[in-house]
Amino acid sequence: MRSITWWPILLLIAIATVIDIRSRRIPNWLVIPYLLAGIIVSTATLGLAGLGQSAAGIGLAVLVTGIPCWLRGMGMGDLKLCAAVGAWVGAAQLGTALVATGLAGGVMALIWAASHGSLKSSFDGAGDLIWRWNKGIRHPVPRLDTPGARAMPYAPAIAIGTLFSFLSL
Repeated sequence: MRSITWWPILLLIAIATVIDIRSRRIPNWLVIPYLLAGIIVSTATLGLAGLGQSAAGIGLAVLVTGIPCWLRGMGMGDLKLCAAVGAWVGAAQLGTALVATGLAGGVMALIWAASHGSLKSSFDGAGDLIWRWNKGIRHPVPRLDTPGARAMPYAPAIAIGTLFSFLSL
């Protein structure tokens, strides 16, 4: 980890978390410039090796979060946020961040479902998502304006995982 990555990433995940909690969206105007800046800074500081690290980080983010996005179990904003983080930190550190993100997200999802009285339906939905993946069927698009929708903001979990990856080095 290069020290230059700490402050931009901290700012990115803080803003993304606040916006995601408020609106359940992570806007392109936030993540795309950070993704491009990560590529530029990595390339400027480490040359072609930095460009390779950024590309590997973006690729890992797309690989790991792409399937849940395709199955509609996660939003594209979450994928782009992970890719922006990956552009700054590279695949090695992003791998640690994604494992911690998954653990934090799992705990958050259980708390979220229990606090909204939807623990059983959440387990049913997770089982349905796994069954559909096994059958190659995409999950229906959740509508946030539907009264029964229980979409959880995932940027806080990504923030926790990213912070953990910085502190675990």
